[in-house]
Amino acid sequence: MTLPMKILAGAVRHAILLTTGSLVLAPFVWMVSLSLKPPAELFSSSFTLLPQHWFAVENYARALTEAPLPRYMLNGVIVCAAILLLQIMICAPAAYALAKVRFAGRQVMFGFVLIGLLIPHQVLALPLFILCYGLGIFNTYAALIFPFVVSPFGIFLFRQFFMSIPDDIVHAARLDGLSELSIVWRIMLPMSLPAVLAFSIVSVVSHWNDLFWPLLVVRSQEFMPPSLGIVTFANAEAGNDYGPLMAGATVVVAPLVISFLAAQRWFIEGLTAGSIK
Repeated sequence: MTLPMKILAGAVRHAILLTTGSLVLAPFVWMVSLSLKPPAELFSSSFTLLPQHWFAVENYARALTEAPLPRYMLNGVIVCAAILLLQIMICAPAAYALAKVRFAGRQVMFGFVLIGLLIPHQVLALPLFILCYGLGIFNTYAALIFPFVVSPFGIFLFRQFFMSIPDDIVHAARLDGLSELSIVWRIMLPMSLPAVLAFSIVSVVSHWNDLFWPLLVVRSQEFMPPSLGIVTFANAEAGNDYGPLMAGATVVVAPLVISFLAAQRWFIEGLTAGSIK
């Protein structure tokens, strides 16, 4: 390819990336913009990102005081942290067995994991709802945590990353007398930190933003996660005043954005390293 063609191809790629990136970021930029404006400017005919009269303090104060938003976010931290911890405890040994342990039916079991990746969680909502009802755990943290402790994506991601670790390391650990579980926790996971970070971001983002399942199993504000809390705030408190509602949404989204930006390099490495053996 000649130099002018390379320059043209690079320009086209960057134009496409800038266009798609702008389309993705536009709702978030508009959300932050509305959270800074007074009610009179929210539906102004003139388009401006920055407000003519700053109303940020009032909007964010109302978002934090008129609804128990800090409580919602604390619930989100508790639920997401518990789900992530249990997922790693279950998925890492399962992925290690599929990657490094030879046993009959291993490929069949991995096939079931791939099938699990294809099934949307909403398909399992009814049997999980009946199970939670039978266990009597409605309106508790357990109802928000229990259905997600096994993650097919987590097993798949860890298995692919473990496959890239040389078998000689595992054999040496076995010769040193380590048990299989000790190999998982003391060798495989420390060597797979990019995969752990990538999976952590995916898990936390998906469950922090999940509205469908909490809407089914939680009624008390004491256990509402951020996504459900924002919906309740919109219905009960904000009314037609979208400034505080957008301020609350910005507060809920901000930790996810900051976490992703801080761990972006490891996130990309964790998703791509397992594809190279």
